Amino acid sequence: MLLRRPPSGPPSPGPVLRDVPGEEWVLQYRTVHGYRRAFRMAGSGPVLLLIHGIGDDSSTWRPLLDDLARDHTVLAPDLLGHGGSDKPRGDYSVAAYANGMRDLLGVLDIDRATLVGHSLGGGVAMQFAYQYPERTERIVLIGAGGVSQSVSPALRAASLPGAQLLLGLLGLPGMRSQTEAVMWALTRLDHPLGRDAEDLVRIVDALPDATSRSAFLRTLRAVVDWRGQVVTMLDRCYLTAGMPTLLLWGSDDMIVPVEHAQLAHDAMPGSRLEVFDGAGHFPFHTHPDEVLAAMRTFLGESQPAHWSAAEWRELLRRGREG
Repeated sequence: MLLRRPPSGPPSPGPVLRDVPGEEWVLQYRTVHGYRRAFRMAGSGPVLLLIHGIGDDSSTWRPLLDDLARDHTVLAPDLLGHGGSDKPRGDYSVAAYANGMRDLLGVLDIDRATLVGHSLGGGVAMQFAYQYPERTERIVLIGAGGVSQSVSPALRAASLPGAQLLLGLLGLPGMRSQTEAVMWALTRLDHPLGRDAEDLVRIVDALPDATSRSAFLRTLRAVVDWRGQVVTMLDRCYLTAGMPTLLLWGSDDMIVPVEHAQLAHDAMPGSRLEVFDGAGHFPFHTHPDEVLAAMRTFLGESQPAHWSAAEWRELLRRGREG
């Protein structure tokens, strides 16, 4: 089912970059395998696990947190190498991130969750559902990575040797003002990339030191090289049969093009797809009310999946052509 959702008025402004109001959304910490994991958690009820994208952190979900926590337990971690979590020299693959989510849920005594993933976080959500179907109730993918090879030229360039030096230069005070000027010009020219200008500058700001930049590049190079994305979920999308799945995409997404949404939708039996006109890679920032409405409809109308080992084996035996 494909729905194209026009904005119900002028797009909402991007999120105000300040601490989440009140004490309930402050960062909390747990140590897992010797590394500090940061997360925000509040609310009560069925668990929603919100997984952010590359270079981002849990604060990206601010426009959604208060509303979702009215009737859900909302858990929004900082992935290892991001935000307030530790940034070791280690494994930043999608599978390792999925394992990290499993371990954090275990430490917090959470058995099952609905997974909400943005960009890289969408790929992590799909990997988690593949590795741990018995712990996955639903999947919501927002501008998710890992569908097809094509990806923003900027991300391909960042995977090349020497990118760490370039990222360091972008963080210098003089370069930052030039970056802002370029983004401002793209916005004024109504270029699709301008939809995400504020967020792109914010992510560059989140890489203030060599340790942060190294973790970012290790994460990126695990999924992208100069030819594009090297990890795809399409070969295993048939395994979402019986798993309630919602795809949310911006029509003007220049990071992960909206064509990926249709590919994923076609490969996921029974999935729902909603495209937000005029939104870029962060529709939950520019169109938060519409995104919340789509999520609430989906959560209200779908039932959590319950997989048995026998059902999973049968799906694997049938394969994509079953």
